[in-house]
Amino acid sequence: MSFTMSWALAAQHADQWTGDDYAEAAAVFRTRCIATMMSAGMKADQRGLFYEQFIGPIGEGIANQGRTAIEAGQEWDTARGPILLAMAPAA
Repeated sequence: MSFTMSWALAAQHADQWTGDDYAEAAAVFRTRCIATMMSAGMKADQRGLFYEQFIGPIGEGIANQGRTAIEAGQEWDTARGPILLAMAPAA
């Protein structure tokens, strides 16, 4: 089942991705958030902490709770720190 994933990194970036592969969705989310942090000038130690506290757990949620909700035909959203992410079955 195809789904759309949208997320916002407060005051920095908003993005969207559509597909049907949850591992790919998590990888795209992680990669694009890291690129946003790099372009914002975050130092390596700050990026590591930010990843550990926010990006990593949301990426895991995409593959677990997000997948469960989408496969049941429901929407799923989560917020962690300055990141808000939502997933919905694609129309």
